[in-house]
Order: sequence, then C-alpha cells, then structure tokens
Amino acid sequence: MAPYSPPSSGREGKLRLDFNENTLGCSPRVLAALIEKLSQEQLSIYPEYEATRRALSGFFQVPENRFAFTNGTDEAIQVLVHTYVGEGDEVLVLHPSYAMYRFYAEVAGARVRGIPYRSGDLSFPLEELIAGVTPATRAVLISNPNNPTGTAIGIGAVVRILEAAPAAAVLIDEAYYDFYGVTALGLIDRYPNLFVSRTFSKAHGLAALRAGVLFSREENVAYLRKSQSPYSVNTVAAIAVRAAVEDREYLENYVRQALEARTLLYEGFQRRGIRYWQSQGNFVLFEAGARSVEIRDALRARGVLVRDRSYELRGTVRVTAGTPEQVARFFAALDEVWP
Repeated sequence: MAPYSPPSSGREGKLRLDFNENTLGCSPRVLAALIEKLSQEQLSIYPEYEATRRALSGFFQVPENRFAFTNGTDEAIQVLVHTYVGEGDEVLVLHPSYAMYRFYAEVAGARVRGIPYRSGDLSFPLEELIAGVTPATRAVLISNPNNPTGTAIGIGAVVRILEAAPAAAVLIDEAYYDFYGVTALGLIDRYPNLFVSRTFSKAHGLAALRAGVLFSREENVAYLRKSQSPYSVNTVAAIAVRAAVEDREYLENYVRQALEARTLLYEGFQRRGIRYWQSQGNFVLFEAGARSVEIRDALRARGVLVRDRSYELRGTVRVTAGTPEQVARFFAALDEVWP
C-alpha cells in the first residue's frame, strides 16, 4: 500500500484554498455552544450521543435508526467496508477520486479495481462502471460530486448503478452536497444496497473535529453499528454538530458565497485563457501544464494555498471556491506567477 500523506502542516494564517474546507470558519454558535456546555466533568466521561442523534434526525429528516454518527466520512467508509467486504472480495472505485476508498478497501484485503474518469472532459464513466460490475463485486464507492474533477451524476445514473450491482454495497459519498443540491437519500426505501454519507468538514466548517453521518436502511445500520467503535466521535464534536445544524442561516450564507466564488473562478480563468473544468463542488480544477508544482509553490510563497493534482491528472491544480474576496486575492497572486 502507498501511504496517504496529506500536506497539512503550516497552513494556519494563509489563504486556505487547498483542501475544500469552509474558508471562513464554523458558525459562531458552535464556539458559543462549546464555551457554554464543556466542563471538566464532561471531558472526563465517555461521549453520549442521544441529543446529537435527535438533532441530526431533525436536520436531515431521517429517523435515528437509519444513520450512524461517524468520525468523519473516513470512518463511514471504514465501517461500511468492514461490514460488507471480506478478504479477496472485489471493490470498484473511480479514478481519480477520494484516496480513502482505495485505502480502506486495501486494508480489508479486497481486490480494488479503478474505473478512470473519461479523458478530456473528465465526465463520469457510467457505462464503463456498469460494465465493470461482476458477481464478485461487494462494494462500489462513489463520490458525488467527485473530488478533484468536480464531476457529478444525477439520480437516474445512481439508480442504474444500484440496479446493476444488487449484491454490492453502493456508497454515494455526498461530502459536497451543499454545493450541488442533489441527494440519493430519497432512494433508501427502494434500494437495500444503498448507503449515503455526509460530512461536517466542508460547508459546516468542522474539519478539525471529524464528524460525519452514514445513512442506509434500518437493518443495514444495525449491522454498521456492530462494526463501529461505540465512542468513535468525541464529545466536543458531538456538541459542535448540534450547534452547527441549528444555524441554517450561516450555512446558507456561506454556500451562496462559495457558489458566487466558483462562478468568479470560471470567469477569471476564461479571461486569462486558462483551461478549467466546470465543477459541482466548492472547488475548480484548472490546467497549469508542466508548471503545476512551480505555480503551487509560488502561490504558497505569497500566502495562497492551492492543491497540485498532477500526480493523478497531469498538469492540473485544484483551487477551493471560498468567497468572492478570496477569489480576488487568488487571482492577484496568480497574475504575479502566470504564465
């Protein structure tokens, strides 16, 4: 296995356009809740999740027995794989996509097959994925929208995948749902092989606390909880999540700014003659050619962080769509180093 080594040090105080986080920070209600509710006693006892599960049930409009509260999407993927994938089983992933799909499948001893996004426009390889399903396929792990391509599929395509792989656990990872607005949650009653994950690391601004949710049918969730550590999400995260879902106005305001910023990125790249790919997430992939690493480093020296993705898609760089003001700062720095 190749280790996953994210370049996550030395980022504080810079313009963080490299990891698709909320670039303004969490809702002020989150900090207020932590100050109000944390105590010496609370930090000395194991977490309790009843109040958080009730809050999540109300926010997502899904009964409590149809989801597991997880330590980020990473644990959601891990728990799903541990529950449904055994040694030598086949797992299908897309390439390039979130590295943890392959990581946890390999840890489980699975045979992982990658289906590449279509070259050129980076469109979703629906027919290729469906053709790749075999009787040995036990899991299909999909990010919708996908990182780093920004590619997304609609509900019709999700249904085709679910019906093509009835013996597999199909995960639709909706980490970027807030910027796309299309969800497969409404299909859970119809398809027993469907799993949907959400995270609080992106639009909600809680990346440091690691909190997520994994949805499925009641009987599936009962199995998932068997293979999940009983205290995997810490008390601080549980309190923060309750406060975050109560502040819908903050979430909606940030999403509006991110979508406006995404449009401004398109317009800025067009004016400069830089190739880019349209995205359904809060980020845009653009082509920097042979200078992708050089441009990343030059921007970092100017206090602007972006993510080089040339190790997966040659010559590409990904930039987070934060706020309109942050887009202006990004292009001001880019103009100093481009071409």
